[in-house]
Amino acid sequence: ARGAAVTSGPDGAWAEPLPFVPQGGEPQSGESTGAAGRGTEGLQDIADRWYWPTKSYLSYLPTHNYSAFETEIMRNELERLVARQSLELPSMKRYELPALSFGQKNDITAWQECVNNSMAQLEHQAVRFENLELISQHSCNAWKVYNEHLLHMIEEAQKELQKLRKNIQDLNWQRKNMQLTAGAKLREMESTWVSLVSKNYEIE
Repeated sequence: ARGAAVTSGPDGAWAEPLPFVPQGGEPQSGESTGAAGRGTEGLQDIADRWYWPTKSYLSYLPTHNYSAFETEIMRNELERLVARQSLELPSMKRYELPALSFGQKNDITAWQECVNNSMAQLEHQAVRFENLELISQHSCNAWKVYNEHLLHMIEEAQKELQKLRKNIQDLNWQRKNMQLTAGAKLREMESTWVSLVSKNYEIE
């Protein structure tokens, strides 16, 4: 008798037979074991040829397009990785405050650029102080709201997970009941078949 196994069909499709297969009946008086075995194997071969899937169940899906969500930045970064180029370091030039060289001490334009750079640096520091003050005043409440939002998302995800697990469990029980029913019917049909074969043999 055959056991349940995942096997490949003639067109490459995969099928999983039911774990309930006809067991070779006990040979009747005057009947050889080979005859009953050949009959059972023949029925199984017919069932295999009849119930093989005709095509892959994923054939209706479109062809994968792995670059559909790539942006220009992602493409450039991937090209850099393929070319094995090192990552460019961020430019810190705008945060530098270089001193004037000896030849620029009498250059008004150089002095103006230096003053503008100093004012930009001071403004940057002032903005950082303002941000730190705003964080000290409002960050606690903002984080509390954010944490509550995360907890709500976790609860919803857990509910959805429990729902999916229940659906999977129900489906497994349904499949098991169907297979048990089919197994009992197959055994009943096998018993009837063995009885009819025995009667035909006695008549002959």
